[in-house]
Amino acid sequence: MNNTTQTDQNQYDVIIAGGGLSGTLSALGLASQTKADGSPLSIAIIEANDIQQTPKLTFDSRVLALSHGSVEYLKSLNVWQDIAPHAATIKNIHISDRGYYGKARLTAKDHQVSALGYVVEMSVLGQAFLSKLTQLQSLQKASEITSTKPLKSVTANITWFCPDHITGINWQQDSVKVNLNSSQQLSAKLLLACDGGQSTCRQFANIASTTKSYEQCALIANVSMAKAHQDIAFERFTESGPIAVLPLTDSGKESHKCSLVWTLTPEQAAKLVALDETQFKLELELAFGSWLGKVEKVGERVMYPLNLVQANEQVYHRMALIGNASHTIHPIAGQGFNLGLRDVQQLCDCIAFNIRQNLDIADFSALMRYANARKADHQQVIKLTDSLVTLFSNDLPPLVAGRNIGLKVLNYCTPLKNCLVNKTMGY
Repeated sequence: MNNTTQTDQNQYDVIIAGGGLSGTLSALGLASQTKADGSPLSIAIIEANDIQQTPKLTFDSRVLALSHGSVEYLKSLNVWQDIAPHAATIKNIHISDRGYYGKARLTAKDHQVSALGYVVEMSVLGQAFLSKLTQLQSLQKASEITSTKPLKSVTANITWFCPDHITGINWQQDSVKVNLNSSQQLSAKLLLACDGGQSTCRQFANIASTTKSYEQCALIANVSMAKAHQDIAFERFTESGPIAVLPLTDSGKESHKCSLVWTLTPEQAAKLVALDETQFKLELELAFGSWLGKVEKVGERVMYPLNLVQANEQVYHRMALIGNASHTIHPIAGQGFNLGLRDVQQLCDCIAFNIRQNLDIADFSALMRYANARKADHQQVIKLTDSLVTLFSNDLPPLVAGRNIGLKVLNYCTPLKNCLVNKTMGY
């Protein structure tokens, strides 16, 4: 029997809005931290979806690219060992411009690492994060749960409010109070907005965001090729836009399965999605080339518009924006999730510093230092992706000539190659 009062039960050190990848990763990063008295941080996670519904892996499962630096952080949280068996290794990256001479090759061996990055299904990541949270402390249902109330599952320091969502936020001097759809009110020292691109927390704080349309769509699908990918990721620039073909794991010893991300105009993407499978295979083979032979299987094709979205502020009184709540970027360099992961990593470091210094964990000067550090990283990655989009989604002759010269220079200029690889590896 839990003797804690209802008031005490609803007071936490940290509230995490959103139990997706950013939210559960934030909980993992904070779960092992202890306060000055040796007690763990108390964490509440609010998630609108049912976490007990485990998604099943299919051929069409969506994927993410993980940089070398991201994997190192996941190792530090002791969660990578659960993900590694399902992750495809990127040992080499082939960059080419269709119909032109420009080529560049990036190899893990040249940079003294076992892999430049990894590709893994999003559902594998999500399940690994949830499993690790349950391993830290065994989940058990709170007392007196009825079928009419949202699930409330408790660990020694983590409480899930699920399915539930935020209906109001009241910022006070020494705390932030959150109202839930279930009529409960939670209070905490710090609120982490991990609730995605349409962040409710960001809207309640009246933090404006800027949106830049790339006037492009990403067509994504999983495909199976005639030749095994051999741990090679391809970035192929074409007249219609960049094509990324990333290695995926499969049941065979040598995997032929890949993730396709094809950047196109909205009109081109719509036409390709509407094609029958045979015709689509031919179009893809024509654009991508014969690097992996014929396209043998095509999964579900999905298209979505590409925009750059940036919140004008990263922090607010007793609140920080994390991941897509803060930024959504172009997928051309596969840096979106990695950028959000570094948000989590640095925010957790900021909280740990505040605890060591006996400061309020939501000390605003510390949050501002976090925001300034993240701003620099955000701007560097956005500048890189914007430059690649401009350079490689354009068929103007001067740009075509310039990018092919650039690819040749990149291929043979070690300092330039090191700079690019280090950034894409998350360093």
